[in-house]
Amino acid sequence: MNKKKQQTEQTKKKIADAARALFAQKGYKATSIEDIVKATGCSAGNIYYHFKNKEGLFLYLLEEWNTEWDKTWLDKETLYPTTIDKLYGMAEHLALDQLNHPLTKASDEFFNNSEKAPDVEERIHEMVKGYLDFNRQLLQRGIDNHEFETTNVTGLAIILDSLMLGLNQHSRRMEREEALEAYRLAMDVFLHGITKPTR
Repeated sequence: MNKKKQQTEQTKKKIADAARALFAQKGYKATSIEDIVKATGCSAGNIYYHFKNKEGLFLYLLEEWNTEWDKTWLDKETLYPTTIDKLYGMAEHLALDQLNHPLTKASDEFFNNSEKAPDVEERIHEMVKGYLDFNRQLLQRGIDNHEFETTNVTGLAIILDSLMLGLNQHSRRMEREEALEAYRLAMDVFLHGITKPTR
């Protein structure tokens, strides 16, 4: 990597690191570009050069969080021999990540902010598509391994994502064990339903 590109990457990382700390401390709405300017010593123009706007900067941090989650999950995934075990493991991994990640509160504010530019909406759509693809692949493995019945994998991927997203919201005020239990129960219901078997 040439020196100019290396300096550019260092500046981008410096901005991202300072912004992550500010968003974690103050939240999404309360953090301004001016706050990031003060924390980094970079000009607003320099920040806009790297990230276009505050939304773009926050999306970059969310994408880093997703990459970090994926890497951690891939390191853990081999611990779970079956797809069913992987689903329970994924639910636990999601619960602990959401409870412990410093950007959780700020991401709630960001996603609940109703006004977003079209390019931001498109990046969010791509992020969600990635979540659905992940779920679809995992569920398809279960079908291929004869753990699940052949069914509408895309529909199940959407239901699984919706279930995890809803739990993410409801578990915010729960203690660790209560949240983990809620995620386990969600997987029980997802995998086995709630109807009593007929005699």
